[in-house]
Amino acid sequence: MTSAAQVHPIQGHEVALPVQIRDAAVASAMFAVPAAAAQAVIAYSGLEIAEPMAGRAICSLAFVRYADGDLGPYHEFAVAFLVRPPGTPPPSGGLGRLRGMRDVGAFIHWLPVNQEFTLECGRSIWGFPKELADIPMDLAGRVKRCAVQFGGRTAIEVAVRPGAPMPGGAGAPKVDAYSCLDGVTRRTPWTLTPSDVRMRPGGAKVVLGDHPVAEELRALGLDRARALSSTTVGHLSMTFDPAEEVHS
Repeated sequence: MTSAAQVHPIQGHEVALPVQIRDAAVASAMFAVPAAAAQAVIAYSGLEIAEPMAGRAICSLAFVRYADGDLGPYHEFAVAFLVRPPGTPPPSGGLGRLRGMRDVGAFIHWLPVNQEFTLECGRSIWGFPKELADIPMDLAGRVKRCAVQFGGRTAIEVAVRPGAPMPGGAGAPKVDAYSCLDGVTRRTPWTLTPSDVRMRPGGAKVVLGDHPVAEELRALGLDRARALSSTTVGHLSMTFDPAEEVHS
């Protein structure tokens, strides 16, 4: 039985935790960016950037079509950075940095969505920095495409070319997602079950437009960087657990 503390009234509906996403499709790309610049971008969170390579951080761009889930159907775009768990000292040496990547989480810096219900759920339940935008998306074509637009002006466009099929079970089954809203940093455990996963080196094109986040990404060099890797997931189910505060 779900306790009262795990039920959130949102727009006349009761949202019970953990929230279930039964089917979604994803395209994403990962980029190496200057660690010092990335740290400056997320300084407001109190978290520390992970550095798999000395002086380099990882920025991820992802777009998701949620087809069936407790928050309804919607489109979402995410800008995220890999971060160390709070209180974890920076690892030393190349081997230490690689070992440290096993425990990293994803800090969600920007999370536009195209539906009001998931916007309110995301902000009030987990503290995700959701904002409303138009997010035209094509996941049916050979090249997966997405744009984020405000009032007809494009903030960012991303195109991802799928790679080779990966064995069943590929991907990270558990992820700690971090967010910071209104000065409070939170950790939300996610459980992911992907299928129809394809990966490749490179494979992504980014076009940046007119938006503060686009300017941040441009300063990180994403308008000219080659992706480390690109991933598409044909079907993804997820569980979002309650959030816990890690900074206040």
